[in-house]
Amino acid sequence: MKKWCKVIGLALGLLVSGCQSVSTTSSGAVGIERQQNMFTLLSEKQVNSMAREAYQETVKQAQKAKKLNQDSMTVQRLHRIADRLIAQVGNFRPDARNWQWEINLIADKQLNAYCMPGGKIMFFSGIIDQLKLTDDEIAAIMGHEMAHALREHGREAMSEAYAVKLGRNALQAVFGVESQSLQLADMVVNYALTLPHSRTKEVEADLMGLELMARAGYDPGAAVSLWKKMAKAGGQQVPEFMSTHPSYDTRISGLEASVHKVDHLYKRSKGR
Repeated sequence: MKKWCKVIGLALGLLVSGCQSVSTTSSGAVGIERQQNMFTLLSEKQVNSMAREAYQETVKQAQKAKKLNQDSMTVQRLHRIADRLIAQVGNFRPDARNWQWEINLIADKQLNAYCMPGGKIMFFSGIIDQLKLTDDEIAAIMGHEMAHALREHGREAMSEAYAVKLGRNALQAVFGVESQSLQLADMVVNYALTLPHSRTKEVEADLMGLELMARAGYDPGAAVSLWKKMAKAGGQQVPEFMSTHPSYDTRISGLEASVHKVDHLYKRSKGR
């Protein structure tokens, strides 16, 4: 038992060693104030470079399969929405105005979209077509994904994973910890730290996405209708405590409770 406690204690301690506490964005009207731990050897420039290479490879493969930007009207629609949202990123971090933003559309039935570190946005046609998304609902998705990039959630997650791996290697090298104990330590780190942090990141992206879309003149209430559509299409989910994302009900109720925080920004954008 004592050895188990040492394993867990050291694993958790090494998780945050070598990290610095930073705030990647301003808090905005929605009040995002959490300090983030970033591994000092993993710079924003490095992560953005890796993301850019991965994104370019995805674009290349989609081009090869003749699935990239096949629907010109939808591509133009995405660009219009992106332009309005990108114009608002300076409210959270001025340097993001100078990112090399890019958006592409892949013809695929997946209900998916993402924004990689540094502003590389990808939409899959399935999420737009199958859910019959309005411009406001597309803005809700896009704003959410852009928020992940603005908050550098990717670098933060990589920092956490890197620190865990270093800690795991140290335990093996220094103490000769058995594989079974390491697996148990990994499980505790995963469920006690990584997953709750992931859900926290999702909530931050929801809130920041609301503010981005409201400032850009898109109805923040559309984020609620979006997730109701996602819930209807998503079917059964794993228990929330084992998921990296909030449950549909949790997310919808959180968004409903937060729309009022940005409603004045939406009204201002519409000249009301």
